[in-house]
Amino acid sequence: MSARDYPFSRALAPVLGYVGQIDEAELKRLAPTYVAGDVVGKLGIEAAYEAVLRGSPGLEMIEVNSIGELIRTIGRQDPLPGQDIRLSLDLGLQQRIYQLLEGYTGAAVVSDPQTGEILALVSRPSFEPNNIVGSLAEPNEPFFNRAIAGSYPPGSLFKIVTATTGLEEGVIDSDFTVEDTGEIRIGEYRYGNWYFDQYGRTEGTVNLVKAIQRSNDIFFYKVGEAVGPRLLAKWAKLFGLGQPTGIDLIGEADGLVPTPEWREKFIGSRWFLGNTYHYAIGQGDLLVTPLQMNQVVAAIASGGQWCQPQLVKTSSENTNCRELSLSSNTISLITEGMKAACQTGGTAFPFFDFSSPVACKTGTAQFGDKENRTHAWFTVFAPADNPKIVVTVILEKAGEGSREAAPIARKVLDYWFSQHQ
Repeated sequence: MSARDYPFSRALAPVLGYVGQIDEAELKRLAPTYVAGDVVGKLGIEAAYEAVLRGSPGLEMIEVNSIGELIRTIGRQDPLPGQDIRLSLDLGLQQRIYQLLEGYTGAAVVSDPQTGEILALVSRPSFEPNNIVGSLAEPNEPFFNRAIAGSYPPGSLFKIVTATTGLEEGVIDSDFTVEDTGEIRIGEYRYGNWYFDQYGRTEGTVNLVKAIQRSNDIFFYKVGEAVGPRLLAKWAKLFGLGQPTGIDLIGEADGLVPTPEWREKFIGSRWFLGNTYHYAIGQGDLLVTPLQMNQVVAAIASGGQWCQPQLVKTSSENTNCRELSLSSNTISLITEGMKAACQTGGTAFPFFDFSSPVACKTGTAQFGDKENRTHAWFTVFAPADNPKIVVTVILEKAGEGSREAAPIARKVLDYWFSQHQ
């Protein structure tokens, strides 16, 4: 029986997966290629690339007499070893992020926006691939890869999609402004801006760049109202939300991009303006994976191309990318707002004194928790004017994105820049 040793243990476990003895269901599906007692990939790269990594067993056909004595060898097939594969992961970066997420439940994804190559993909808690039985008793679903299978409301990170929708559909432009009233009331319902709710203050006249810089909810409520839920859904899907990205791992979640028709069919309720307001700021029924959200930001960082994420490097220089046909004006305005978010006056205060210009977005997502806890999101690409890396972090039930997730992302970039100067 073959075996694996995983020297990098839990840090790489969600990506690499593990192998184990074939079970009855797998044997039924894979026979006659596999037989009882064979070892197969159960999770991660081990499962996704099972056919490549396994190779072929050797065979020998012999003739024996009635008492089992060898008479002659009829034929022989030599065994073929499995192929090696090379991952795009930066091992040092992967290990550093795993350390940074200690004590949290969450995930982080780091990618090259120009190619779609995944540089790090971390999920915590993780399992011990060298002791699977021991990990089965561990709490909080260590075998659940939150980076690709966790579905969360994206909060204010989704404002990137809302901004794109408004610009590309010609509903808003650089001169479009909204007066921040602190809150919008519709009948008995109230929709507030975070700044007003926390500090009782408003921000005056807000254009798109300032709205991204300050993550102004009132501005995006109004943009959402102007474009409507169907156009928001259209652009969300163009960015790859609501469907698997196609990364070379098994077990991706679809997420959810809601529409009025979906809500009526599955919730049994009409779509109201309040649903659109929630949608526009990444709340309500909308669900994304950390990988999907990283892809959205990578599309902005790359100048408007969506590249399928990949973990296994190929010999070909070709990448599986498609153009979203975003205007240069859309890319420029969103990038300007994201750069401002990481500078003095923005929401990402841990980056105010960062050594290089970066572009970022904070997110704090409500998820209906009885204790009013929130998921902390943060995403950033760097360098801002020549993006080489996109980092997206989510920390479950951790609080505000600016206070919890942003400091981790900063340390990730500190490490990356120290290795790429």
